[in-house]
Amino acid sequence: MTDKTPFELMMQQAQEMAKAFNPALESFSPREYEKLWPTMPKDFMEFWFGRGISKDGLDSKTRLLLTLAGLTMQGAQADTPVRMTVRHLIEAGATKDEIAETIAHMSMFAGIPAMTRAMELAREVMEDNKDDEE
Repeated sequence: MTDKTPFELMMQQAQEMAKAFNPALESFSPREYEKLWPTMPKDFMEFWFGRGISKDGLDSKTRLLLTLAGLTMQGAQADTPVRMTVRHLIEAGATKDEIAETIAHMSMFAGIPAMTRAMELAREVMEDNKDDEE
């Protein structure tokens, strides 16, 4: 008899299967994968996601803030998209306060753990961005 839960056994089997299919997956890092995606310039984001389609619609910064709110609702499963969205929000002109307020607002809907995780991820990106600016 094993003392592992069914979920732990399933995860172990999935890891073994992934190694059998492609041994390189053992060292796969989503954080490294993020580096392959460049940050879109603000004008490009505005054209594709902002008022380029509807002149009276939402601007790209507002759309990205809404995206961040939705990703915060997903909790810990959205680490990579949260980091990438925060990076694009900074490029779109969002302030740190606007980003933090959007995440904090989601605590009422997603709960404190989801909000805390999203804040940690956003803080990482903002600190990385601060290092890049210096």
